[in-house]
Amino acid sequence: MSSAAAAPASPPTFETIAVQVDGPVGRLTLDRPEHLNPISTDTLVELADAAHWFDRHSSATIVVVSGAGRAFSSGADLAALGPRTDGEADGGGGQRSSMPRWRHAEAGRRMADAVERMRQVTIAAIRGHCVGGGVVLASVCDMRVATTSARFVIPETALGIPLTWGGVPRLVREIGPAMTRELVMTCRPFDGAEAKDIGFVNRAVPDDELDTAVAELVASLVDKSPYTLEVTKHHLRALAEEMVGAGRSFADADSLVTATSDPASREVGRAYLDRFRSRR
Repeated sequence: MSSAAAAPASPPTFETIAVQVDGPVGRLTLDRPEHLNPISTDTLVELADAAHWFDRHSSATIVVVSGAGRAFSSGADLAALGPRTDGEADGGGGQRSSMPRWRHAEAGRRMADAVERMRQVTIAAIRGHCVGGGVVLASVCDMRVATTSARFVIPETALGIPLTWGGVPRLVREIGPAMTRELVMTCRPFDGAEAKDIGFVNRAVPDDELDTAVAELVASLVDKSPYTLEVTKHHLRALAEEMVGAGRSFADADSLVTATSDPASREVGRAYLDRFRSRR
């Protein structure tokens, strides 16, 4: 477990996410609503940085993770999916375009590990689209509440790339190997009601009740001992790691880089994106 050392008085400012703290409750919000909150490499790095900041913050015991506007996240920026050479921009702001190619691919795993290991209890509040990397971000939160109409999809294999960021072992832990195989390999969408049925979310509620349901869950936790919550979270995470360790995805970056250079995989991805754009 991490220590609860004092943090800066004010939350840091980021380009693609927003961080707020109100006493024991923090909020971490994907904040590019005009694009349905895509996850670029810059966003991955900022999420990891925010998680580390929260981990040091002495007052917050609960953190609500959400997306601004009408979606949780549209997943990885589509512009970042084509083959690239070292030093090319990542399609999502490009501020870290000098980062080596393998480290772009590794940023997702680092983000997932950082959010999962936060000492705070994390609650994902999911409305609208929750796509690909957005599903992985939700999976590393301790609890999840979604609207019944929320639309989940894991399109990576249709894009010619593997699901990375430690997403496969985490989904196996949450929903079992059979459903993980189906949803990851077929890429079929599922809604919030089905997400509740298969055990991915704790609660599925009507669209206009999401904020209330999240507030009720926060209220049921915030009066508990911060120490007891942290110890319990640490215990549960240790047991989950023994069941299916996310550390087994250490080669995720290599498989993603390889897929972006594989001709057959790229052709599959281009065909999928062409179909996607034709429907817009």
